[in-house]
Amino acid sequence: MYKDFQEETNVNNTPQSTEQGATFVVVANRLPVDRIVGEDGEIDWQTAPGGLVTALEPVMRQRGGSWVGWHGAPDEEVEPFEHDGYTIEPVPLSAQEVVEYYEGFSNATLWPLYHDSVAFPEYHREWYEAYEVVNQRFAEKTAQVAAHGATVWVQDYQLQLVPRMLRELRPDLNIGFFLHIPFPPMELFDQLPWRVEMLEGLLGADLVGFQVPGGASNFLRLVRRRTEHRVDRDRAKLVGPDQHTCVARAYPISIDTQGFADLANSPEAIAEAEQLLADLGNPSKVFVGIDRLDYTKGLRQRVRAMGELFSEGTLDPHDTVFLQVATPSRERVDEYRRLRDDIDLLVGRINSEVGGVGRPPIVYLHASFPRATMAAMYRIADVMIVTPLRDGMNLVAKEYIACNPGLDGALVLSEFAGAARELRQAYMVNPYDLNGMKEVVMKAATDSTQNRRRRMRALKKQVSENTIDKWADKFLTDLDAKGDMGKDTNAG
Repeated sequence: MYKDFQEETNVNNTPQSTEQGATFVVVANRLPVDRIVGEDGEIDWQTAPGGLVTALEPVMRQRGGSWVGWHGAPDEEVEPFEHDGYTIEPVPLSAQEVVEYYEGFSNATLWPLYHDSVAFPEYHREWYEAYEVVNQRFAEKTAQVAAHGATVWVQDYQLQLVPRMLRELRPDLNIGFFLHIPFPPMELFDQLPWRVEMLEGLLGADLVGFQVPGGASNFLRLVRRRTEHRVDRDRAKLVGPDQHTCVARAYPISIDTQGFADLANSPEAIAEAEQLLADLGNPSKVFVGIDRLDYTKGLRQRVRAMGELFSEGTLDPHDTVFLQVATPSRERVDEYRRLRDDIDLLVGRINSEVGGVGRPPIVYLHASFPRATMAAMYRIADVMIVTPLRDGMNLVAKEYIACNPGLDGALVLSEFAGAARELRQAYMVNPYDLNGMKEVVMKAATDSTQNRRRRMRALKKQVSENTIDKWADKFLTDLDAKGDMGKDTNAG
């Protein structure tokens, strides 16, 4: 099959991957850039916001290579171009594919299923068929741009079939996959009508990375039960024509710790933080939440808990403020529109009942902000509230620790965030327990200076010692070491 693919690409005058191409390729649903049209109509591309880009951008700048992904607009072809020392390789999607592959199967089927069915997953055959088609297109594009023996790193739940498809096209490649969201237990995953196909898709990788050990265990348990492949400790040995070995391990993702700290300590961020405080009326205590507007983030529960603290008089709305940022997300998906409306109504009701003349007790911002503004918000947060109902990791918690100056800040963190395994000195909370959440929030706000500083010192140590560079280096080193296990060296 690999020979046929070479001949096909030669006929179409596309690059011969075995002779030229990128030695390192990142494959993700979205490209790391957004298009900007200037006042003169000039088109430019700037680095996009978002957790995945924030995590992988430093890796790409360091290693170079190619990034394969969709540029964000349907029914449009974009030529490859250079950006920050690496090549952007756009993959086109039709408007119907955006609806069925992205909004449908990725975000209305897999996303809720993998987040413990916080919302009900929908299963539609046409959505999965579109998912297959798009994953095949990503695999073919990657096969075209990758050099012989290149390392390919496929990212996240939208592309779980790509490793298997890519291996069929290019068995010479070293293929890694990383899942940024949780991987569900057998009892939930078994609902998926295409459960075997998804497992086989991931098994095409030499190394599959998860945020926490439980994700890797869930995956291997399912492989043992639902496939014929042999599982031994942290690896699956595939039977049949493709006899390579797939290793599954946990690699907790992190951040560019020093980069965030430098940004938060820049004159611009400091000045913006001072202006933010002035705009909020210089309250004595600032609580902050920063999330994508997503039903997994526990926004309803958090706003209710904070609203009750204000309405009961535990928090004084005249000298305390809760700043909640909800970045717009997937607004064409029904579940997200309902969440947006619910939060708008809830915040409005609380502010009308509790607030007086002037600044409301809950300042709710449904908008996107640049990184410098986010760093300024982290700086002013006396208490950072990160309470997802389920999260693969949650980098906001780590960004706060890196950006908040000194040792007097406090992090309230959900037990159900992947970050809770590492950030053990945070004030832990069960977000489903509203009374418990209120108690923990107040403990964080009123704890002794000694306790707060002891906790924050440990948190800063953890985040400073476990950076995004270490995460990427560990994964890619293991991929290089494990990728040739069981591989047919004569393939291709």
